Amino acid sequence: MSWKVFRFLTSINICQRFDTYKVALIGVQRREKRNFNKLVYVAPAAMGLWIFQSADEKDKDKSENNKNNNNNHVKEITAKEGFIVTADVLFEQGSYKQLYDHLSSYKHKEDVEILWRLSRVLYNLSKTANESEAKKMILEAYEYIQTAISIKEDHYAVQKWMSILLDSKSSLEGMKSRIQQLYNVKKHMLRAIELNPKDATTLYMLGNWCYHVSDLAWYQRKIASLAFGEPPSSSFEEALTYFEKAEETSPNFYSLNLLMLAKTYLKLGRKEDALKYLKLTTEYPTTDHEDVQSKKEAQEILNAL
Repeated sequence: MSWKVFRFLTSINICQRFDTYKVALIGVQRREKRNFNKLVYVAPAAMGLWIFQSADEKDKDKSENNKNNNNNHVKEITAKEGFIVTADVLFEQGSYKQLYDHLSSYKHKEDVEILWRLSRVLYNLSKTANESEAKKMILEAYEYIQTAISIKEDHYAVQKWMSILLDSKSSLEGMKSRIQQLYNVKKHMLRAIELNPKDATTLYMLGNWCYHVSDLAWYQRKIASLAFGEPPSSSFEEALTYFEKAEETSPNFYSLNLLMLAKTYLKLGRKEDALKYLKLTTEYPTTDHEDVQSKKEAQEILNAL
């Protein structure tokens, strides 16, 4: 493989150049604190009394029995929601190992809400694992998300994490597999946006996909076409649409979205708009390594203009 082909493939950095903490966190359903500590204990119905009851009493007890059954159902749902809230708190705290153990202990392994969260935490754990362990984690995460999508296709978080993990899994299989899966990666992003148009990070991810695909030089496209078949296509206008929608949905939510807005405006010859977002990027509060890198790149672009 020539260095030009390698350069082309490594430039397709769609699902990996974003902060996984923010991507997974933004768009997670925020649950109100609804009676999580009010677990109702329902005593078993008394035995041996039915013989002496009148019709009215039977109707009354039937109503009470239904009420008790409903209370049991409420108890089950409430316990599950409490379990999910604990999981999301652990995720926000970055306690990934503890979160993995917490989610793995859930007895209903076919629960979609558990499955996509398991895939998410494994993806995050893989980032600090050695190469061998990281591969195992990605493959395990992919199995969970495959099961989740087979149970509930119309779940935006499932579609979102399928796009991320499909890209990660195909990367493990080699560059050819990754380029072949780019269409499917985009398909799952689009489905996630269809299901939840207000998820800013998925909009950013899709904008990033469009930008990098559009940024290929003609000779890179030619090399990719010869090596792998027809490469995907997009435009900077399409990329801008998604970056702008992401910013409109959640203003100032991500330093990289600001930076990519600036870079896309430059590609389209809109210098004044680009300067605005470059300045916003340099002023963005620094909370992690990606914010530092975004600010550095924005400053370098400003210095060069």
